[in-house]
Amino acid sequence: MALSGVSKLRRRTRHRIAADLGLLAVAAAFVLPLAWVVLSSLDADANLKVKLPGSWTFDNYDAVLVDDITFTPLLNSLILCGGGTLLTVVCAAFAAYPLSRYRSRFTRPFLMTILFATCLPITAIMVPVYALFVQVDLIDSMSGTIFFFAASQLPFAVWLMKNFMDGVPKELEEAAWTDGASTLTSMLRIVLPLMGPGVAVVTVFSFVMMWGNFFVPFMLLLDPAQMPASVSINDFFGNRGTVVYGQLAAFSIIYSTPVILLYVLIARRLGGGFALGGAVKG
Repeated sequence: MALSGVSKLRRRTRHRIAADLGLLAVAAAFVLPLAWVVLSSLDADANLKVKLPGSWTFDNYDAVLVDDITFTPLLNSLILCGGGTLLTVVCAAFAAYPLSRYRSRFTRPFLMTILFATCLPITAIMVPVYALFVQVDLIDSMSGTIFFFAASQLPFAVWLMKNFMDGVPKELEEAAWTDGASTLTSMLRIVLPLMGPGVAVVTVFSFVMMWGNFFVPFMLLLDPAQMPASVSINDFFGNRGTVVYGQLAAFSIIYSTPVILLYVLIARRLGGGFALGGAVKG
């Protein structure tokens, strides 16, 4: 019996070591590219190898922190992604409310249609979208690109928002209606504040998906002055001759900063849960 217990302990130890090694391999797959970006941005002689800089320098940042390389594309990205995210969150909230609060025989088919729409690859619809934008004179338009960004993210945003909204008790709204509140008032002042984490999740998801989108602005915007950073980063590969890896890494870090800041600003909302407290008691 003692030998059997020792054998089981050794087997568990081997399994634990194997699992730890697997997790370390996965972690390395994520950490090494990040380490390359950080170290190369500070290396005057950066290449594709992950190595400590021979000479630490901020010259790569000085080279890319100019209007045409960084500031203008980042401003364009903020306008496109900020506007698209705002439009997505607002439309998703108003679309999710009736799906969550009212029962209809069309609700489930509609939700299945939305779920199907999230599975469509965006490249499959870009040709007809491009033709449509030419017909309605929205090609090479920031506003048109914002509309399409919002439309492409809206199906999944509605699905997420509806699921979060289901977690807010309807009794709270009924109490507000008894006091004379309208449906719009109860939605804006009761439902949305209580589902703050859900709104935060939809906001972060939508913004990140738009921020890293290369294909849509590349197809719908023609003027280089309107290109976002997700497209202008392509200029480091060939258009300026040999790739300067240090400058590419420095630009990548600057390009990632707004997404990190957004997450940090609303991280407490993501972990806050639904602040219902004792609102439905009594």
